[in-house]
Amino acid sequence: MASIDDTSSSLSTDFIFPINKNIQAKLRPDGDSKVTYLCGNSLGLASRRSTSLVEEELKAWGTHGVVGHFTHPQNRHWVKYTDELNPLMAQVVGAKEKEVACMGTLTSNLHLMMDSFYKPTADRFKILCEAKAFPSDQYAFASQVKAHGLDPATAILEVSPREGEYTLREKDILDILAKEGPSIALVLFSGVQYYTGQWFPMESITRKAKEQGCICGWDLAHGAGNVPLSLHDWDVDFAVWCTYKYLNSSPGGIAALFVHEKWNNVELPKYAGWWGHELTTRFEMPPKFSPIEGAQGFQQSNPCILALASLLGSLQLFKEAGMMGPIRERSLLLTGTLERLLIKSKYFVPLDEVRQLYPQPGSGEPGFTIITPRDGSQRGAQLSLLFLPSGSGLMQKIFTGLSDRGVIGDEREPDVIRLAPAPMYNTIGDCERAAQYLEEAFKGLDEVGHM
Repeated sequence: MASIDDTSSSLSTDFIFPINKNIQAKLRPDGDSKVTYLCGNSLGLASRRSTSLVEEELKAWGTHGVVGHFTHPQNRHWVKYTDELNPLMAQVVGAKEKEVACMGTLTSNLHLMMDSFYKPTADRFKILCEAKAFPSDQYAFASQVKAHGLDPATAILEVSPREGEYTLREKDILDILAKEGPSIALVLFSGVQYYTGQWFPMESITRKAKEQGCICGWDLAHGAGNVPLSLHDWDVDFAVWCTYKYLNSSPGGIAALFVHEKWNNVELPKYAGWWGHELTTRFEMPPKFSPIEGAQGFQQSNPCILALASLLGSLQLFKEAGMMGPIRERSLLLTGTLERLLIKSKYFVPLDEVRQLYPQPGSGEPGFTIITPRDGSQRGAQLSLLFLPSGSGLMQKIFTGLSDRGVIGDEREPDVIRLAPAPMYNTIGDCERAAQYLEEAFKGLDEVGHM
């Protein structure tokens, strides 16, 4: 594990990078060199630690079979495997151990939480969220509203950016809460907005929601492992998140949830399953459900041990790096460096000049701007680059140019590329290469007359 002061190397050298020839980076002659991977906001990299732990569980399965639930060669009994993860996950999100559970998938956990905490009445029935939330959240909100016989058009209250802006202002969110509070049953934003990379002011939103008598939950898909969180101290009611992005748990890895301890004796699981039953009597198969105290009582079925092992490996590396304090410090350095390099590009357009230079879609000189907040306290690792003019197809060409040069980001139609230096494994050099190859991608289009 590298020192936090050694900015030339990554915090951890345990992660495994793809190589250029495996992603068909055809403009890179060094096919066996590692790619510039800036896509941890979509899928984190595998680690050697996770690989080793998964292999150990496969071996234990082979050598012990079902007995591995209670007798394990590394003393990680499957029946209690989440006991290895919950303390570490609690540190990641700023919670007590009994307030977190590693379980399920993000959207299924979101439904479980909404089933328990969204309780509309004739007067208080609305859900307040950001406009253009991640589609799965939108689907969940609408289906929950419909399940209560309500119309999403009137029950879902979306907050949009002001005209000509891309991110939400804290004042606007708080003003809507103050105005509409008596009609809002549930406030449910993303911690970090998936498209723009904006980190919402979670503490102030939660506080205002509580002042208005609202339940406040968070989708932390892009927040967990990315930004420092204090869910318990902020008095968040519940939260859900996946672990395959910044927490590097594996593609589609197991998710997690948080329930504040104040609900322990108030809001018991509505949809019980045997893995949420107290361990002391679980295997006696009693007919009556006796839930584990706290978030872990919401567990339903036994989790995939291979998925847990992969997550455990990454969380151990987080612990060795010092958890979210040092990780956030490195993240601010990396993303700030990438931003400074990008704005030096001759193709960069300051955000406040976009409306003037591009009054109509499809017209104007090729360029890009950054729609993620400039203030580091209002963003995580991700920068969202908007390619201009909008609707011109420039983004797709630049994305191909970056991929051909061994830079992996991700595209969001129609005009955005997201680049996210992950503090656990990215370096200043990755940021420098990404900026360099972005410039080359633009110049390459210039030379062949594609712009």
